[in-house]
Amino acid sequence: MRYGSDMAPPIADYGIIGDCRSAALISRQGSLDWLCWPWFDSPSLFGAVLDIEKGGFWRISPAGDYETTRRYLPGTNILETTFESETGTLRLIDCMPVYESEYERKRMIPDREILRILECVRGEVQLDATFYPCPKYAKASTHWKQQEALGIHVQFVGGALWLRSDLEWQVKDDHAECRTMVKAGERRYCSLVMIEHRPAVLSPLGQLSDSAMAQTVAWWTKWSGRCEYQGPFRDAVVRSALALKLLNFAPSGAIIAAPSTSLPERVGGNLNWDYRYCWLRDASMTVTALFGLGYHDEAEAFIDWLLFSTNLTQPRLMVMYTVYGKPTKKERGLNYWSGYRNSHPVRIGNDARKQLQLDVYGEVIAAAAQLDEYNKSIDRSSARVLRGIGKYVREHWAMPDKGIWEPRVADAHHTHSKLMCWVAINKLLELHDAGLLKKVDREMLKQIRDQIKAAIREKAWNEERQSYTAIFGGTEVDASLLLLAKYEFEPADSERMRLTYKRIMDEINAGSGLLFRYRDKLSPGEGAFGICSFWLAEYLALGGGSLAEAESEFRQLLQYSNDLGLFSEEVDPTTGTALGNFPQGFTHVGLINAALTLAERRVKEADQEQVA
Repeated sequence: MRYGSDMAPPIADYGIIGDCRSAALISRQGSLDWLCWPWFDSPSLFGAVLDIEKGGFWRISPAGDYETTRRYLPGTNILETTFESETGTLRLIDCMPVYESEYERKRMIPDREILRILECVRGEVQLDATFYPCPKYAKASTHWKQQEALGIHVQFVGGALWLRSDLEWQVKDDHAECRTMVKAGERRYCSLVMIEHRPAVLSPLGQLSDSAMAQTVAWWTKWSGRCEYQGPFRDAVVRSALALKLLNFAPSGAIIAAPSTSLPERVGGNLNWDYRYCWLRDASMTVTALFGLGYHDEAEAFIDWLLFSTNLTQPRLMVMYTVYGKPTKKERGLNYWSGYRNSHPVRIGNDARKQLQLDVYGEVIAAAAQLDEYNKSIDRSSARVLRGIGKYVREHWAMPDKGIWEPRVADAHHTHSKLMCWVAINKLLELHDAGLLKKVDREMLKQIRDQIKAAIREKAWNEERQSYTAIFGGTEVDASLLLLAKYEFEPADSERMRLTYKRIMDEINAGSGLLFRYRDKLSPGEGAFGICSFWLAEYLALGGGSLAEAESEFRQLLQYSNDLGLFSEEVDPTTGTALGNFPQGFTHVGLINAALTLAERRVKEADQEQVA
């Protein structure tokens, strides 16, 4: 089946829609090129972003030449794409319907649905649409039936798809096509529903589709309206919050890293990983972002998920888990797929799951410790989990590990890992002192905390280089050293942090506000890391620089989103091209936390001016 171009679009050309259980990537050309149903990590139904010939897609666009503009409807995750051709203007609105629970109780609605509404707003437009699902990573055979008013039924092992539409689709072997004229004032509808092992609920078209769209607009605008941030960067912060909400698996509270797999960190290379899982590494910063914006329900649900999941594998924690809190599957390659722009292998699963990363223990405890800051309680079961994690840290903090960046090389004593072990013990002490955690040996914890701190200050500091280093006894820096200030191990304006900041800017500065995560000798050509660049802005806001410097850095970074305000994992510092899985939750978390820290700095300086 012909995709329509010789290669997949640039990564930044994609937008995302979702329903807090699954997500789809839709290109600027109106092509739905990635969808996994029923869950984020389910096998794909459409996968053209990773193989334009075999992956499958659902494109709705004008025939011939056209120009495109797009946006999200204000305060929502509903994608609007406008096509301008010589003959007319076509507007395409895409969403996965979401409803208030009261509305759901009163109606039969599909478990999974994508709603695509077309409207010709000027002239007339010749439509060129193709529906080409390729279930189970394109390994499942499909059986097609066109059933008049019921639409097109596509059966495959383990499920079925129903495409209902008032457009005239023609089934042709393994796909369907629609070539028709849409005239000014006409409004057309497409509803795609997935059926597993239950009676089908098909969504009505016409006014009831408009009602579903209106309900979805109301749901998203109500949710985004709860955002408490009111600073100068509200638009970017709200969009980041909305992106993060799309990565939230509502049934469990989990938050995945990204909805995609194997979008490359270097186009044409092999740094392609499956990010459709929940990384403990992201935990405390994500909780900080959610609490800071006023989304307490989501923050508490994520903490509950963290403690439930980690309890299942104690004493050893996995690096990542599925949305249901289970260990992820073993990594395998889809060798029959070409990969995004010939970047292969395409990976399913992630073998980093079993690495020893000591930082994740501190992340979980630091996330849970924020319950105290917001006057929340910790139940007995959660307290038991936290004590168990603390015990593991006490016994293993001095071990080498893989570290935050998950290199597939020998273990080492990573400074960031030791920092997070220090954070773990320090937060346990704070919880104990607040009366939220009992049955701990306070004096022993203080002794361990002091030992870890002494080890970091002695072994991670390189006197000759006048800097903290990425590993004990090392010579090179990495961006995670900026977190020494974030977690209050060192004041941001201390001499050691200022010298470390200078070394970072000398050695891993990518220019134009961007940072590399480290100097990569094994994989040259990797992009600058989005989250690391926002760490830089936050470090300056914490006191490592002036407020003006911090805001300037932050504003520079905003230019690396796409036109929809979405950020990738990495950025090519030469071209500004988006790299890696998309959209990347960790980058959006970094943006939110940097904006919150800037707001705190702004208030602090205003208060100081009033006193003066």
